[in-house]
Amino acid sequence: MSAVLYVVGTPIGNLGDLSPRAVEAFESCDFIAAEDTRVTLKLLNSFEIKKPMISYHEHNRFEMSPRIVARLLNGESCVLVTDAGMPAISDPGEDLVRMCHEHGIKVESVPGPTAFATALAISGMPSGRFTFEGFLSVNKASRTEHIQSIVKEPRTMIFYEAPHKLGATLRDLAAALGDREIAIVRELTKIHEEVIRTTLCAAAEKYANGGLKGEIVLIIEGAKPEEKEKMTVEQAVEEAKRFVSNGDSASEAAKKAAKLSGLKKGDIYKLMQGEKDNG
Repeated sequence: MSAVLYVVGTPIGNLGDLSPRAVEAFESCDFIAAEDTRVTLKLLNSFEIKKPMISYHEHNRFEMSPRIVARLLNGESCVLVTDAGMPAISDPGEDLVRMCHEHGIKVESVPGPTAFATALAISGMPSGRFTFEGFLSVNKASRTEHIQSIVKEPRTMIFYEAPHKLGATLRDLAAALGDREIAIVRELTKIHEEVIRTTLCAAAEKYANGGLKGEIVLIIEGAKPEEKEKMTVEQAVEEAKRFVSNGDSASEAAKKAAKLSGLKKGDIYKLMQGEKDNG
């Protein structure tokens, strides 16, 4: 291997999910950039792999990214891993990946489990369109801004949350979004994997003080489209009259008003003619 950054997915709970390609990347690379070297060491030990590691995480990424890039430019290869799942997704690894692209360094994927996609797949929630929202900020202003920005989001929304913050997050989301369907997915790929289908308000009440263990994925129903106020047949007739005043025939005006209102052309035309006869 030479001058390659391998973005490698690692198990999110079950060691059996580490792919043969991931094992090969670990064995063949020059060094590993790990979010927590202690966690990655346990993984490597399980597969009897020995490899030099450096720590790469949120608090040292600005310092370490240039160092890693320099080593790659010197011909070394590096495996980037997070504690669990795919690195560079809601993860500081994205900075390193971007910097590698900027320096013309090859970035190669070795895909593995991803918590949000796995949770969505087993949740039974609408998956045709969805947004990944990551973790809500603990900063009050940023948290409020984030929540307010998704109040009218029509797509299914996916959040990550830690067990000790679950109660506050459910309360804040329920207060802003109202009562919607939610799937609480926890302990993915582990013995106690669980999908809890309920509503946001019910969940906020039941888990106000926590009570759930393990890493948690929240999947929340998107906002329902706002219902437009239906036009009455009298209002449709008024629209048709405006079309007539602009030069349309009564039949054409009734047709346009029907398309605009969703009402039957015949009903609109009949009322128009009735008013004409009475006039």
